[in-house]
Formats: sequence, structure tokens, C-alpha cells
Amino acid sequence: QVQFVESGGGLVQPGGTLRLSCATSSNIFVVYTMAWYRQAPGKQRELVAQVTPKGATNYPDSVKGRFTISRDNAKNIAYLQMNDLKPEDTAVYYCNTGGSVGARMVWGQGTQVTVSS
Repeated sequence: QVQFVESGGGLVQPGGTLRLSCATSSNIFVVYTMAWYRQAPGKQRELVAQVTPKGATNYPDSVKGRFTISRDNAKNIAYLQMNDLKPEDTAVYYCNTGGSVGARMVWGQGTQVTVSS
């Protein structure tokens, strides 16, 4: 069973930055589009970034220009660089597969991001 381990979250002030990491030991990592999702209290989980195996990226308008997703296929790690954070970015962030297959694997624990002054 594929497992993802997310890390790097924390409490940050508005305008601050965080870098999230998602690690997996599975060799399926290099095959799939990887994605970051987030879920705020009382809201549905939403996609915030995805990156294909070859490095093409995609973002919703809400984070475009502020978030950058990347991946290291040699280490089976995906990253999410988050700049100019806003209070509305507060959520638990998860990684999973993305693209046409969607979130196919079991969800990990996620990592909490809180943006507050």
C-alpha cells in the first residue's frame, strides 16, 4: 500500500513562506502526476497544485503566482513552496496522485498550515 508522509507545516504570519514536503517509499512515484490538496475546517478538500512526471505544473487561480510545486523523482519527494501566505490558506495539506487518475492512493496524515497574525 502506497503511503505518503507530509511535513513542513506550521504557524506563519500573513505574507510568510513555508515549504512542504511529501515523501513516499513507493516506486510508483515516478509514474504518476503528483498533487497537493488542502482541506480547511468545514470545507471540501481541494486541489492546489499538481506536477506531471516530466515537470509540467498546474495551479488554480487562488494560489497561482504564490505556490510552486516541484518533484525529485530520484528521491520520491514532492515539494510545495508557498509564498505570500494568506489567512485563507489555512488548512491541512495533503499530497496524493493527481492528473487524470485523481487522488488514487490512501490519504496520509497531512500537515497543518496556519496563517495568522
